[in-house]
Amino acid sequence: MTGGPIRVLVVDDHPVVRGGLVALLGSEPGIDVLGAAGSGEDALTMVDELHPDLVLCDLRLGARMDGVDVTAALRSRPDGPPVLILTTYDNDSDIARAVLAGAAGYLLKDAEPAAIAQGIADAAAGKLVLAPGLERRVTERLVLGVPQLSDRELQVLRLVAEGLTNREVARRLFVSEATVKTHLVHAFGKLGVDSRTAAIARAREHGLLT
Repeated sequence: MTGGPIRVLVVDDHPVVRGGLVALLGSEPGIDVLGAAGSGEDALTMVDELHPDLVLCDLRLGARMDGVDVTAALRSRPDGPPVLILTTYDNDSDIARAVLAGAAGYLLKDAEPAAIAQGIADAAAGKLVLAPGLERRVTERLVLGVPQLSDRELQVLRLVAEGLTNREVARRLFVSEATVKTHLVHAFGKLGVDSRTAAIARAREHGLLT
């Protein structure tokens, strides 16, 4: 990154919030908002097109990709930009998941505009940015650990949580019913449970499901 303005891509699935963030950051000196995406998929596409210095991303973006998924996808790239999570949720597991995925920081939407702008500057400079009061909680949660389910295991659990049967999940994902059962068995093991109901409850406790 050069010494010019920090080039930011805003990602939020709520149009009003997205527009508000764009307007807010657009008035901040030293920040250049390149664009805004309404989904994780659109965010990845726009990163390829715009090459931002930083992605400011909401945590909850819908069923397919959340902010952690976006973070993991971008941080797996050799030249992926840092991702700063900005959300209304301060669940310890959510924060730990984001940090473990490689997020540059985690701020809450009730933060002062100046704090968000400073967080963007710090994250772009390579610093870990956490909202006040979250540092100790994040450390404790990281010590406890968050179950690391694969993207497919999470996808299957999300559909199961919606009430779909294994057969319906298989049809939705274009895989066999046996494959769905295998993913569930692996998820059960990682979560330390032995039933679909318990798996959904435990995944929600860890912030893996909304």
